[in-house]
Amino acid sequence: MRRFESSRPNQPRRRFRLWHLLPLLLLGSAPLPGLGPQEARALVDPAVPPWSALARLQIPGVARCTAVLIGRRTALTAAHCLWNPRVGHFVPADTVHVLSQYQHGGFTGHAIATSYRLAPGHDVALVTLAAPIGTVPLALAPLPASGTPAMLGGYNQDRQEVIEADTACRVLATDGVRIRHDCAATHGTSGAPLLVQGKDGIWRVAGIQSAAFIAMRGGIAVATAALQAWIATSGDAP
Repeated sequence: MRRFESSRPNQPRRRFRLWHLLPLLLLGSAPLPGLGPQEARALVDPAVPPWSALARLQIPGVARCTAVLIGRRTALTAAHCLWNPRVGHFVPADTVHVLSQYQHGGFTGHAIATSYRLAPGHDVALVTLAAPIGTVPLALAPLPASGTPAMLGGYNQDRQEVIEADTACRVLATDGVRIRHDCAATHGTSGAPLLVQGKDGIWRVAGIQSAAFIAMRGGIAVATAALQAWIATSGDAP
């Protein structure tokens, strides 16, 4: 397990690989993957749950992604969002900014990361913030079955100033670690939560968006059910 703290700006040059996703994904060969031929996304209110638990993750000069709060000072995002391809290593923690309820330049809370941990073998990072950002966190869901209704929203590359979401999609299949879904999302939504609703009506985080399909709607999320033991023993559990 690797930990990156703000007091350690020079990180080892270790190349981040998503080899385990390559059989399922075609990355980078076409613009705006994951959307398909018909628009399936709609604007949602960042102040209304469950969307209020989403945050915009920014690393100046490197990346803009989506994150989800699972604790007062704890967020999950995609690990590849923290990789700087220009210099060939992960970014220092204190360059990671998390903005709650961001919309058109405005936001209700802002915190810088003090550290983050990379899930071994998975495209997920657990980010610890310097302070709470006033967002009610979301709980984690059990592994969803194929056919389970789902939602996915985030700061899509083509509409990065707002949260747009596919609220009528579903889980297609899962191998216990990866969840294949048909939710429309593209670059920028990496790190967003794949949401499923429990019998109690509460939306929970079933997966963390990792990559999108090419020329078709949908993508792959890493199942949070496969990460619960790691989160609980990471020292940063909510």
